[in-house]
Amino acid sequence: MVLRRVVVTGLGALTPIGNNIEEYWNGLINGVSGAAPITYFDASKFRTQFACELKNFNVEEFIDRKEARKMDRYAQYAMVSSEEAMKDANFDLEKVDKDRAGVIWGSGIGGLETFQIEVLNYAAGDGTPRFNPFFIPKMIGDIACGHISIKYGFRGPNFGTVSACASSTNAIIDAFNYIRLGHADVMVTGGSEAAVTIAGMGGFNAMHALSTRNDDPKTASRPMDKDRDGFVLGEGAGAIILEEYEHAVARGAKIYCEIGGGGMSADAHHITAPHPEGLGARNVMLNCLRDAGLKPTDVDGVNMHGTSTPLGDMAESKAIEQVFGEHAYTMNLNSTKSMTGHLLGAAGAIETISAILSIKHGIVPPTINHFTDDEKIDSKLNFTFNTAQKRDMNVVMSNTFGFGGHNACVLVKKLGF
Repeated sequence: MVLRRVVVTGLGALTPIGNNIEEYWNGLINGVSGAAPITYFDASKFRTQFACELKNFNVEEFIDRKEARKMDRYAQYAMVSSEEAMKDANFDLEKVDKDRAGVIWGSGIGGLETFQIEVLNYAAGDGTPRFNPFFIPKMIGDIACGHISIKYGFRGPNFGTVSACASSTNAIIDAFNYIRLGHADVMVTGGSEAAVTIAGMGGFNAMHALSTRNDDPKTASRPMDKDRDGFVLGEGAGAIILEEYEHAVARGAKIYCEIGGGGMSADAHHITAPHPEGLGARNVMLNCLRDAGLKPTDVDGVNMHGTSTPLGDMAESKAIEQVFGEHAYTMNLNSTKSMTGHLLGAAGAIETISAILSIKHGIVPPTINHFTDDEKIDSKLNFTFNTAQKRDMNVVMSNTFGFGGHNACVLVKKLGF
């Protein structure tokens, strides 16, 4: 069977450093930190009192107030980013075969805030069950792709992916496969998350997963730095329009790049900690290269999972050296989580978008907040510390790893490479 080629024709982003693609990219290449004290609730008694929230975002500028109230924030973010991506792709919807257009969307947690509100309201009452009739439809993790498909009338493949922080990368890989196997021509894919809530912050604090650098939030996310002390929780969404190559060419679409391949693996080691030698991370990159039919030396850069956790950054760095050998020292590595924080299930989407834009613009966004080398991480690796670097990028990989040992990697490349 001849696999069909899949290209990217539309992008949308809603992030802590920019509420659209242009703002997001400018924030990335200028090394802007999205971390700041939490404004959504009183976090003064929490171990971590900061996060990467959205800035100056009013959902009613995009969605009717009555409709917005029927959606959890994670679904609102999905709708806003996917609308930008659809506009960017510039479809004539009257000419799209909607039976062959679908939506696959990732979220690691889904409607956490909705669940929190409803349970707290019940607990504060007299035991009489008074729940919002939209409680379940707002909370469930698959509802975002349902909303998107309803808006555009897309009747093709439609489901949500859940693999913790790898969720939206798995969504992209699934969408890619549905097109190249001939089951669809157009797919809206990506992911969203809105876990900056009392329950989200409290839960991750209880795990000792978050940075507690309350005196200096902007520098708290410091991947590969010796003094990193955990990740910074972020929120937002990223949307990508995937399209079969001939379909895109026939309608004169703008093409950003081509999806080369996707890889998946499991650590099979621990529910939260990575394999200490990066075994799962190594395997997922090798699987991705194999799927793309490319050699390690073809890769110009890797957008690392790079969460700023003591164990995770070290394991991923080891895995990169195992996969790429001496070529690892010639590549640009980076972690955009140093700026956006960790968007959990949406991380893979916004980081794949960063990889796509680095190919388009020939610029590698930096890994900011680096102050001290970690002697346990090879200093010869180029992590693009603190300042963006210009470079012709033909092939870029994006890694995402999730609790439960889920690993996913997507490869994007210049058209025709």
